[in-house]
Order: sequence, then structure tokens, then C-alpha cells
Amino acid sequence: MRKFFGTDGIRGRANVFPMTAEMALKVGMAAGLAFKNGEHRHRVVIGKDTRLSGYMIENALVAGFTSVGMDVFLLGPMPTPSVAMLTRSLRADLGVMISASHNPFHDNGIKFFGPDGFKLSDGIELEIEALAESDMINRLSGSGELGRARRIEGAQQRYIEFAKRTLPREMSLEGLRVVIDCANGAAYKVAPEALWELGADVVSLGVSPDGFNINKDCGSTSTDALAKKVHEVRADIGIALDGDADRVIIVDENGNVIDGDQLMAVVAQSWQAHNRLSQPGIVATVMSNLGLERYLGDLGLSLARTKVGDRYVVEHMRAQGYNVGGEQSGHIVLSDFATTGDGLIAALQVMACVKDMGRSVSEVCRRFDPVPQLLKNVRYSGGTPLEQADVRAAIEDGEHRLGNSGRLVIRASGTEPLIRVMAEGDDAGLIKQVVNDIADVVARTAA
Repeated sequence: MRKFFGTDGIRGRANVFPMTAEMALKVGMAAGLAFKNGEHRHRVVIGKDTRLSGYMIENALVAGFTSVGMDVFLLGPMPTPSVAMLTRSLRADLGVMISASHNPFHDNGIKFFGPDGFKLSDGIELEIEALAESDMINRLSGSGELGRARRIEGAQQRYIEFAKRTLPREMSLEGLRVVIDCANGAAYKVAPEALWELGADVVSLGVSPDGFNINKDCGSTSTDALAKKVHEVRADIGIALDGDADRVIIVDENGNVIDGDQLMAVVAQSWQAHNRLSQPGIVATVMSNLGLERYLGDLGLSLARTKVGDRYVVEHMRAQGYNVGGEQSGHIVLSDFATTGDGLIAALQVMACVKDMGRSVSEVCRRFDPVPQLLKNVRYSGGTPLEQADVRAAIEDGEHRLGNSGRLVIRASGTEPLIRVMAEGDDAGLIKQVVNDIADVVARTAA
């Protein structure tokens, strides 16, 4: 059992365990020790989003890494996928992103990337946990072997050029009016600049971070302002990133939201037509809509499902040789370009399809009719609600009522104290009843 690592690194309320300066210091020391291998100067790349607590966590991590002899390259506010990319590009031993993704400002998190740019395995995270809880005093570096820390100049432009190169050289976004909502987060500088350099007419939202407004009524989890602005300026497309820009949600010219399932369908069909799929299918999670699976089946493509978390999607992609995967929430992983979800790159691929087809975003991105699906989140204060007899009985009853006409997915969030209750099927009324009944039992048990 992992004690403070969840499905996406370490996450929690800032200045409350495990997201304290003391814990970040220990984690920095432990991760540094775990990744020191050989006599060369070891280096770690650290990026962050725009949360107030990022300063505290960043400085604590720097102290931890330098105390065990690792040099630190500081990127400042940069998207999570840029940290993964620059970890490889700078030949670093480790990459770190300080972010709580789509969560409010009062939360924060620490995500790790190995030297290959991929997120760490459960085994390595367990090793870091064990080291962090041990006495590391005798493993600190000598006074002359301490690490140095410095800020990297030009990191933003390196990532912008990287993102631009994912499109064909002759591709231009000229003629597209794009509204980009950066969620007052990590991509507030790089995303609008990349789109403008590619020729788009860019209208920017969520590009005035103040430490408190990240993801607040903006970004991929709150698209109302984006849809309104798209309508107001008569844009062709709206792009909503989350706080660390590893996920994306699209809004079409009519203000309708297009989720990750539809975006994966767009890319899968396009890449199949251009013989770019490395396998006859894609990878998604148990939360992806049954409509996506049916659409892919009609194309002769498969849908491999994993448990929730983009790291599990990536693990399956790597193991089985897929190059397209993602989550309904907007994590789109295109392994020809990136080692993790990248909201900007995914949006660029969708816009490339729009340009190639010469049709509107609503026509290009509405690939299938989703099966009725309902998700309810039930907050709990402690314990293990899913192990309670009443909850297990309610789940079994729901499965029986759905039979072969639908799916039921009940799980605890790996990043928040929530039980997520999801069901889908062809009968919307039945789906609503099943989800509400289970959620009510969970709520009573968790109270």
C-alpha cells in the first residue's frame, strides 16, 4: 500500500500532510537518492503551475535535491508535458512537476518523471516512500558535493517549437479564429504563443494568474466562459486546458462541448486513414463511453480499457505498442510525440483534421452519439466506504438491474476523498435510478 502517492503522484491540500514543505523536502531527498546512479553530475528538472503554494513546494524540493548532490534546473510555470519533454531533452535523471492539475488553488501536488520522460512505476514510488520515511541523514552529500540550482532560460520557446513540430511543416492554422482558455495555469504563456506562431487568430482567456484563480470558473472543468467567448467573437474553435495543461476539452463554433472520447475518435479515424496507427485500436479507461467503443468497432478498431489514470493508459500503450490513448476527461496521449497527456498537442492534431477536411469543428468532432452516461461524486471524510456491506449490496443490485444493457463503474478517486459512481447504458431512466440509488447508500455510509 502506498501511503502518500496516489494515481497521479502526491496530491493534497497545501500545507497539510502530505503537501507540506517538510514532506516536500524529504521527498526531494528520497527521489534524489533513488535516481543517483553513477559518478556523473546528476540533474533534476522542476516545473510548476501558478498556485500560490508552488513557491513553498518548489523551494523545499530544491533544498531536498541539492542536499543529496543533485543539480536543479528550474523552469518556472510550464505545462506538465513540457517537463516530461525537457527531462529527456536536457538528459536529466529526473523530472518533477508541482501541480494539482484541475484541482482548486488550495491543493497542490508533486508528479515525477523518469529520465525517459515517463511517469514512475508503482515500484519506484514505493521505493521513494520508504526512503522518505527513513533516516537519510547519513546519506546526505558532503559540503563540497552539494547540488546547484539555476533557472533555465528559453525553456518556454523550446516547448513551443516542440509543439509546432508535431504538425506537418506546411501546415498553417491561418484562417482559424481560436479562443484558448489556459485556466490561469501553467500554459498561460506558451499555448497562446504557439497558436499565434502557427498562424491562428488567437483570443486568450485565463491568462492572468494571481496564485488563487487557477481553474476557478475557467479551463477544462468549467467551459461556460469559453463557450460564451466563442459565440461572442464568432470563433471557429474553443480550446480549454486545465491547470497543468496535460488535458484538453474542445468547444465547437456553436458552443457545444466536445470531450476526450470524441477527440480520441477524431484522431483514431484520421490516423487510421493515413496509416499512422501503430496498432488497430486505441487505449482508454473504464470511464470512456460505450459509444466510442461501438464507433471504433465500426472502423475495425479495438478499444483496450485500463483503470482510471493516464499513467495506466500509457503503461498499456507502451506494453502493447499503441500510439493513441487517453481519457474522457481530456488526457490525450499521442506517443509519437509525447510521453504523457499533452492538451496543446492534442488540440493541434484536432485542428489539423479540421484544416484537412475543410469542415466546421462541429462536423469534424461529433463522431458518435454517446450512450447515456451519468457520473456522481460522493465526498467522504474517512474510512473505506466501498468495503461496507450496504454499499457492496447496492452495487450488486445495480449490476443486476443493468444486466447486459449497460456498465457500472464504482471507484475511489486517487486524488480526492471522493467515491465516483458511474453507469451507462441505452436506458437513460434506468441509468439515473441506479446511480442515484448507489450514491445515496454511499453518502449515508460515508456521513
